[in-house]
Amino acid sequence: MKHINIILFALAAIVMASCGGSEASNQDLNTQLESYRKQQTELNAKIEAIQTQLAASDANGNNVNRVPVVTSVLAPTTFHHYFDASGAIIAVQEAMISPEVNGQIKEVYVKEGDRVSKGQLLVKLNTEITEKSIQEIKTSLVLATDVFERQERLWKQKVGSEMQYLEASNNKANLENRLATLQAQLDLATIKAPFDGVIEKVNHKKGELAGPGIAMIHMVNLNKMYVKADVSERYISNVKKGDTVVLTLPTYPDFRKEFTINRIGNVVNKNNRTFEVELLIDNSENMLKPNMVAVININDFSAANSIVVPSKVIREDMKGKYLYIADQSNGEPVARKRYITPGRTYLEETLIETGLTAEEVIIVEGYNRVSDGAVVKIMNK
Repeated sequence: MKHINIILFALAAIVMASCGGSEASNQDLNTQLESYRKQQTELNAKIEAIQTQLAASDANGNNVNRVPVVTSVLAPTTFHHYFDASGAIIAVQEAMISPEVNGQIKEVYVKEGDRVSKGQLLVKLNTEITEKSIQEIKTSLVLATDVFERQERLWKQKVGSEMQYLEASNNKANLENRLATLQAQLDLATIKAPFDGVIEKVNHKKGELAGPGIAMIHMVNLNKMYVKADVSERYISNVKKGDTVVLTLPTYPDFRKEFTINRIGNVVNKNNRTFEVELLIDNSENMLKPNMVAVININDFSAANSIVVPSKVIREDMKGKYLYIADQSNGEPVARKRYITPGRTYLEETLIETGLTAEEVIIVEGYNRVSDGAVVKIMNK
């Protein structure tokens, strides 16, 4: 018990000592705080004195630190907003050509890259058997025709039976039909170009077997193309046949041309809720290739006599969105913060709904180096 009392007494002494030390430490801190406050007051007084001197110097037009800026005078213009629809370029005439009959390839008359005309012979299959059959039929037809003519003369003279005359006539007709059939088979063995174009791919060589459904030649006409794009049904009221749209190509960043909508789909795809839009394109320069990605810019909003500013100059703080104007009402240009209500944005330009009027001067370069009330130096070229 004695030992416990000794321990408790020692702990109490330690606590009292620490409290005493804390009180002394607080007194030191309060003393330092008071000293700093006095220094702050003296510094504030010095700052105010310097600011007064600078203000007096600025009033006299001396040593003004003007921020260089570039400005632009606002003028009413027409603002257009577009939405994008992605699509692909497709050839109007493109074919995977295959023979209508089976046979061995006797000759290939074209190679990849060749330009061909409609009706030009591309490939010929082996037709020896068909040609021999045609020759045999022609020989038989000569005899059958002679027999028929003889029987016809006799029949007109009332000589011979009607059966003989009919048999001769029927034999001649059958041979003529067989000859026509073989001639058609012979024509099927020759593959010709269905339209003017370019041979893109030749898949078979001389001596190989070919047959229906097996593409021998890939042919395309590059002069006429169309762009087919899927457009969300939310824009169905904004798109009409005959509307002018802008076509851009990711492959050619500088390509930007206007075209007319040639066709609008009549059905909304139930899977992705889109409808088709089609443009016809003249590709006489062969700049475009089938299956290239294309983007159609379709106008969905226009506003005439509008105030439009570069989107980059618009900034935002706790009060809202604003930009800087160059105020020259007092003679010297000064940057003034102007709060605005922006509208739609397209191609880095923003429509201003409220806050600006025509003829006002906005800062378009150097806007990130100025503050409200800063004196600026206009550096327009």
